[in-house]
Amino acid sequence: MNKSQIEELKAIFGESDVLTDVEDMVAYSYDASHAEIRPEAVVFARTTEQVSQLMKFAYRQKICVTPRGQGSGLSGGSVPLQKGIVLSMDKMNKVLDFDPANRLITVEAGLTTSEIDLVAVEANLFYPPDPGSVAFSTIGGNVAENAGGLRGLKYGVTKDYVKMMKVVLPQGDIVTLGNKCVKHVAGFNMEGIFVGSEGLLGIMTEVTLALLPIPEHRESALAIFTTLDSAAQAVADIIAAGVTPSTMEFMDNATINAIQNFKDCGLPRDAAAVLLIETDGDENAAKAEIAKVEIEVKKNNCREFARAKTSAERDTLFAGRRVALNALASVKPNLILEDATVMRSRLPEMVRGITDIATKYDIQVGIFGHAGDGNLHPTFLIDMQDKDEMARTEKAVAALFQLAIDLDGTISGEHGIGLEKKPFLQNQIGGEGIALLQNIKRTFDPLNLLNPGKMFDMPAEQAA
Repeated sequence: MNKSQIEELKAIFGESDVLTDVEDMVAYSYDASHAEIRPEAVVFARTTEQVSQLMKFAYRQKICVTPRGQGSGLSGGSVPLQKGIVLSMDKMNKVLDFDPANRLITVEAGLTTSEIDLVAVEANLFYPPDPGSVAFSTIGGNVAENAGGLRGLKYGVTKDYVKMMKVVLPQGDIVTLGNKCVKHVAGFNMEGIFVGSEGLLGIMTEVTLALLPIPEHRESALAIFTTLDSAAQAVADIIAAGVTPSTMEFMDNATINAIQNFKDCGLPRDAAAVLLIETDGDENAAKAEIAKVEIEVKKNNCREFARAKTSAERDTLFAGRRVALNALASVKPNLILEDATVMRSRLPEMVRGITDIATKYDIQVGIFGHAGDGNLHPTFLIDMQDKDEMARTEKAVAALFQLAIDLDGTISGEHGIGLEKKPFLQNQIGGEGIALLQNIKRTFDPLNLLNPGKMFDMPAEQAA
């Protein structure tokens, strides 16, 4: 970018909200998964109108723009692949409207997800999606990736709570999509197209979300197993028995020991696997459901079913799950975290397949994740400086994705495609599916300037 272009950015955002120094931009050149690519400028938006002016400028100058929240993504989605401008949204962090009567909240895209609950709790409400990065990920990023979380089994994921959004289109037009009403079928489901669009079609600046009443009661328990198969089968059997826990998390032995080495959460080091299970709702219903859960896990050789007796015990159990990724990251210099997902009935096959892949390629793998909705996080523990190990890991990752597809699953349950899974998307949706995505992208962004190179490649004649 030349000097006059930088000056135009400063005219839009103000001098203090434009970064061009190389060292200042380092923190905006990577996300939680991908190596850095430094942009040519970073700008901080404070209003929707500024975002609109930026996109009009970028389209006039044919400069790529990569929107970004806090950079907590795990697929390379906010990495500025073509350099250009990084648009940071984290200063757009206001609560614009809180409507407890209709169980709605409208916020700017840069508000962190956990901050929504701080407002909602005042009216005994909560926002159900709770990704592992809930404390620092922004709601705009969550919507762009259709984030999930620990409560996805019972309460669903981000797409189930997005009612309305304000979006700046690639050419700078501002549109409002969706509606606050419970029912709304006026026109195409445009807000649905933007949820999970990974910043390729437009930039969300505001979003209206549905909230739910906080459950009256919770019952939490830890089920301890002597085999991986038993734990995986127990998940399928609990669902088949008609029980829908609010949370059902899986952790294998490697993950358990990594957590215990990282932070003592009272997990049994000798267990092959554990399930962290919680039911909620009316007190009688929550207790009845946890009793049914206990019956099903004991049918699957659960050696111990330990119920949390106090809130402190419950918090200790969940603290272990919350630090699982950080704990595994401390085992070896690097890790690759995946989120292959299958139907719950096929979870036992998925777990067996992952362990077979780890053995075949001689790779250390920790398995944890949202087993209740079939979303596992196989975590490959590696040293990226070891070229032989990296070559084996690349083959193992490819085998993992193919395993998920072969089991009628998906290569990503919640992290998105971004850069990391782009080479494997066609294996799942086929060439015709890629062509459809390209046509949608072309319709919204004919110059391919908004977050180019993510999810899929555009034909050469449209490359930015």
